[in-house]
Amino acid sequence: MNLTISGHHLEVTPALRTYVISKLDRITRHFDQLVDIKVLLTVQKQKQKEKRQRAECNVRVKGSDLFAQSCHADLYAAVDELVDKIDRKVVRHKECLQDHHFEARRREQPQPAV
Repeated sequence: MNLTISGHHLEVTPALRTYVISKLDRITRHFDQLVDIKVLLTVQKQKQKEKRQRAECNVRVKGSDLFAQSCHADLYAAVDELVDKIDRKVVRHKECLQDHHFEARRREQPQPAV
């Protein structure tokens, strides 16, 4: 798995990098077929202070790309929201893969004659 953490209009400090990696560890526990994760942390130059910090994540899994973004006044809170969103998407993708294969196996089995 490749992990890329980059910043736009801010410097990604070692503390921030460690925080993002520790939060993304939750995703790898749920689904181990991750190919690539790209995280972009941004400080927007706008007058509105409430949602100035933005975190985006693009996750490549086998067969699909998942994207989520979150805006908040605090960058750490934006990362928390982002990980919650992307975790839900990864779990949904995993369930979709598992359900699809389960249905195919069930259709292939012959029905018992009554």
